[in-house]
Amino acid sequence: MKVLDLRCTHGHGFEGWFASNEAFDSQLASGLVECPVCGDTAIVKLLSAPRLNLSNAKAPKEEGRGDAARAPAAPATPSTQVSASSTSPEARWMRAVREVLAKTEDVGDRFADEARKMHYGETAERGIRGQATPEQTEALLDEGIPVMALPIPAALKETLQ
Repeated sequence: MKVLDLRCTHGHGFEGWFASNEAFDSQLASGLVECPVCGDTAIVKLLSAPRLNLSNAKAPKEEGRGDAARAPAAPATPSTQVSASSTSPEARWMRAVREVLAKTEDVGDRFADEARKMHYGETAERGIRGQATPEQTEALLDEGIPVMALPIPAALKETLQ
């Protein structure tokens, strides 16, 4: 199993797991590798150090130092690893998008009509999301109806298994 450090053209870094380098190259060429944040398929592989499993290796002794120098460094705890990664911009963005998905109704391609009905008091106001063409978005803005584009990563559109 190969664990690769990857990055999209927007600078989002992420990890990908592949059976081999050939599997990565094949999936990349087919457009199957995409950024989990923005869905970009223009992905580059970053240089990374190989992980060597040296379970029988012993740490070299350092001469002339005190006990503190010989003491092994404390391993990172899962809580410190989670807090460090959860503060990244990508993690904050994913949390925000998940919250929007949880608190809004997907009205699909009826978005412009539903937004107008709410704006003009024909239906109760509620949080909605959906698809609108650039022309529909422009018309809504001209009518004074606030809308905002929200790109939803493909990974959040489906349930994880």
